[in-house]
Amino acid sequence: MKAAVLFSGGKDSCFSLHKERNNYEIVCLISLFPEKSDSYMFHFPNVKFIKYQAKALNLPLIIQKTKAEKEKELKDLEIAIKKAIKEYKIEALISGALASSYQKTRIDDLCKKLKIKSIAPLWHINPENYLKELIKNKFDVIITGIAADGLNESFLGRKIDEKLIQDLKKLKIHMGFEGGEAETFVLNCPLFNKRIEILKSEKIMENDCTGRLEIKKIKLI
Repeated sequence: MKAAVLFSGGKDSCFSLHKERNNYEIVCLISLFPEKSDSYMFHFPNVKFIKYQAKALNLPLIIQKTKAEKEKELKDLEIAIKKAIKEYKIEALISGALASSYQKTRIDDLCKKLKIKSIAPLWHINPENYLKELIKNKFDVIITGIAADGLNESFLGRKIDEKLIQDLKKLKIHMGFEGGEAETFVLNCPLFNKRIEILKSEKIMENDCTGRLEIKKIKLI
């Protein structure tokens, strides 16, 4: 069965692809580019660099811009999925939903409407075990956005490793970042044919616990 991956460039969509790689024929990636940072459903930081990840995965990328306004986001996603159905004959959509019923219900309903299967391999996964799986499977993931009490500028650019898990435990932060506590970007994983190196970036803080790592320049090596 041919499938598309709803792809943000973060840990959840990359690991969902990894988990389902042998169960479905992954034929394309679908990415929504929010025009503002407060998207209800879609990942925002550094989306413009997803094309490098798509190249590393050797998969075509469908890009759909969205104004990030609740139900309009769904309309934009529907446009992108219809394009994937037409161009790549997909019969399933894989998403990285972890625990957000808001996100999953809307994706499920849309897939039902379009008569394709909705797959969420990480749904209700144990957050700590999930981060450990990322490490075990050699995923190179960095934090690119923070928005939670206890997090600060020092977390921007940090890799997901055992030390980070222990720090998040102490802070009682949801390790899956499902509530938007942090955003991530994948630099390398087993399915990449090249890894991503960040050449230039800047930390931008809105307040003590909210900020982002704005990637300026990267390359595949």
